[in-house]
Amino acid sequence: MEFLEFEVPIKEILDQIDKCKSIENESDVDITKTFNLLQKKLVEAKKEVYGNLTAWQKVQLSRHPNRPYALDYINNICGDSFLELHGDRNVGDDKAMIGGLGKIDNQSYMFIGTQKGYNTKTRQYRNFGMSNPEGYRKALRLMKQAEKFNIPIITLIDTPGAFPGLEAEERGQGEAIARNIYEMMNIKVPIICIVIGEGASGGALGIGVGDKILMLENTWYSVISPESCSSILWRSWDHKEEAAEALKLTPKDMLKNKLIDKIIDEPLGGAHYEPDQAYLSVKENISYFTKKIRSLSKDKMIEYRRKKFTKIGNFKG
Repeated sequence: MEFLEFEVPIKEILDQIDKCKSIENESDVDITKTFNLLQKKLVEAKKEVYGNLTAWQKVQLSRHPNRPYALDYINNICGDSFLELHGDRNVGDDKAMIGGLGKIDNQSYMFIGTQKGYNTKTRQYRNFGMSNPEGYRKALRLMKQAEKFNIPIITLIDTPGAFPGLEAEERGQGEAIARNIYEMMNIKVPIICIVIGEGASGGALGIGVGDKILMLENTWYSVISPESCSSILWRSWDHKEEAAEALKLTPKDMLKNKLIDKIIDEPLGGAHYEPDQAYLSVKENISYFTKKIRSLSKDKMIEYRRKKFTKIGNFKG
């Protein structure tokens, strides 16, 4: 497992634990007492480190290379029932935006999410989780299909932003995202949006309009990344930590400002430490909120969804 800079104290204890195990395997020395002390020390170190994370450290943790991605959640939640669907029926199939049908406890769902890669080759294949316009149009096509067959929609957000290349702009990147926002306000099936990693800019908002907006504990959601904010305000990335604090992008900030509905707890240290626990938490929240939303009439559901977003911010006549 890879470790971030602020996780060094935890890595040192884990190295000591591995050394103890090695000594036990190579000799008859009983290391039970030392092992138990180190385990206790590890838990205390994790609580101290992860209980006092800064906004920038949250951003770093959301980008952890061992963190589960959208397909990990979908495949573990749905098992063999997931059927991926492809293409926007216009330009092509955007590999950074995935979607398809899956089941949770005999209830069908349309899953849509931004997908990153696990190594250099797959990161390039997935365009580093940055969707082109055809990705957002594919997402909208799948949402319309879900609406036609009365299937709830789940979106899993983990993107550093929509792809900013010239060719994306030429194919209508801004229009594609704006169209999704408009259409998602009016889709007549439950929509649950979950930030599982990075939630940056319009790239996240293009699949981020729903009845319930949830965030995992170690994620972030903002109009701009801390690095980009720092480069605009200070002409340098050196102030990214200061920018992260100012942007109020952590789940606690989002909940305090009533921009999201719930924070989903993660295992101590992050979802990558106990991914099965993270998958179960997400699955339970999906089932719970789906039932809650479906108790409303379709007209009420749409009315509440629109009010949820139109009341964000301050307006002066």
